[in-house]
Parts: sequence; structure tokens; C-alpha cells
Amino acid sequence: MSTAVLSPGFGRDGKNVRDSAAVILIGVEGNKSFGLNCGGCGCKTCAEFNQATRITGVDFKGPNCIFKTLDMGIAIGSAVKTAMDQNTDNRIMYRIGTAAVRLGLTKKSSLVMGIPISAKGKSIYFDRS
Repeated sequence: MSTAVLSPGFGRDGKNVRDSAAVILIGVEGNKSFGLNCGGCGCKTCAEFNQATRITGVDFKGPNCIFKTLDMGIAIGSAVKTAMDQNTDNRIMYRIGTAAVRLGLTKKSSLVMGIPISAKGKSIYFDRS
């Protein structure tokens, strides 16, 4: 990934990770096409998408298949709902996923999101500064 300076939000989210009981990482191989030729990735066809140059931005590498990204979103929604059903506080954080990719924790995933888990008197993931 990029060697750019990290935004202040990484420090804040890092503190949340340190204060959490666990972190769930959910990723997807978004750089593989779904095979629908829908154009959602910005390419005309999946063949063009598969040949596209992968560009590394500050936090992500793309392009990514929109359907793979949507599938990941569904999995994330299910995970946070299940965590909520167990009375655990959680929050979806893209910076955790970006850090996981930079640290090499997710070798195949081009997109990763993190979900920290906590069970304290007050949610540590909201009213943050």
C-alpha cells in the first residue's frame, strides 16, 4: 500500500482496537470478476476488468468488482447483527481493514473491513474524538 502519512483517524481507531476484546476481519478478493459484464467496476466487460492495471490509492487498491464488494457488505451486516444479538458493542471500521492489509494479515483480500468487539458499560465506538 501507500507510504502516505496516516490520517489522525488511524490513531483514534487504533485506540479502539487496543480497548476491544476482539477484532473481526472480513475481506474479499475484489480483484476477481464476478462474470456479469455489468460495468459497475468502471470497465466495459469482466475481461477488461481482469486485465485492468491495479492502482494503489492511499487506503485501497482497485478497481474492485462491485458484486464482490456487495457480497462483502452483506457478510459485514450479518456479522455486526450477530454481534449485536450477543449484546456486544461493535462498529465497522475501514481503517482496521486498511491496517490489516498493510500488515500483510490478509494475503488474498483486496478489500478488508474490521469490526472491533467490546462489552463494556458504554460503547467505546461512538462519541469518539
